[in-house]
Amino acid sequence: MDVRLSSEQQALRDSVAQVVGRLGPGTVRDLDDTERCAKLDAAVAASGWRELRVPLEGRAPLASGVESAVVAEELGRGLADTPFLGPTLAAELRRLAGAPPSDATETVAFAGTLAAAATMASGTPPGTVAPDARGATTALVLVPDGPRHVLASVPLGPSHPGTDLTRPGAVVEPGPAVPVEGPDLRPLTDDDLSTWTALGLSLACADLVGVMRGAVDLAVGYACDRRQFDRPIGSFQAVQHLLADAYVGMEGSRSVALHAAWSVDALRPDDALVAAAVAKAYCARAARTVCETAIQVHGGIGNTWECLAHVFLRRALLSTAVLGGVGASLDRVVAHHGIGGRRGLR
Repeated sequence: MDVRLSSEQQALRDSVAQVVGRLGPGTVRDLDDTERCAKLDAAVAASGWRELRVPLEGRAPLASGVESAVVAEELGRGLADTPFLGPTLAAELRRLAGAPPSDATETVAFAGTLAAAATMASGTPPGTVAPDARGATTALVLVPDGPRHVLASVPLGPSHPGTDLTRPGAVVEPGPAVPVEGPDLRPLTDDDLSTWTALGLSLACADLVGVMRGAVDLAVGYACDRRQFDRPIGSFQAVQHLLADAYVGMEGSRSVALHAAWSVDALRPDDALVAAAVAKAYCARAARTVCETAIQVHGGIGNTWECLAHVFLRRALLSTAVLGGVGASLDRVVAHHGIGGRRGLR
């Protein structure tokens, strides 16, 4: 694959960066600015970025996984507090099942570990949550239908802040799941779910890359401005080494994340899934290190509420958990190739 972005993809990246730069949060206090948040949400909704995976002709999506990843990366870099991951994964499930697009903001419900889409045979399993649920009143779930699954919708309670201050989640309300209706509905096969999982992992990786970019930019800016002994702390070799290592981790993650996004539409479902799992294991490990490095470079102020560094780390923790973290991703690789073992790969 060619990891260089096309002119159209670069223009998409620039447009997302402009929106986030103008309407995204610049301080922790901005997260409480409901007017700003509403303007950002309206701009993203008007852009159509959440509909990149709806079918254009037949079952083919409007845009590739790479375009969706480009948007996810820029939203992560700017800590955009507007839904994208949840609605995009919901749209992909509807496309794969032949269901009509939803008229309202919708997300996907996950099991308590966020390791997989929630499967409901009867009633609501305990711990079922829907991340990235701001503005959503319903979430999609899977209902077993023999060896396959069909789509259903469940109501959500009010969204509430969790670990990630930019993407609040919601708990699924108790009650039966309502089957999704449509003239072209079909059960979801294992290949469908592999494709969907690969997209979810690649978008989570793209968000992690964006978070790392934002955290590195924040730390570099602080290192250039903060002075000790009449010199910027960025001139100290120890700080330079920390930032250099963080940059290397971020750039390596970006390469593997782009490959995962490309594989969603270019490879067979099982191969795409393992490529995305490899990327998730790499990006999740790197993101935590990079975000903690950003906090360390800030010194004492990096551990305060007012510093944005902890918001990047919080967002990275949620993206790491979605569809499984390092351990779950390595287990997928082991299951696909039949090599190694849990202790040897973790």
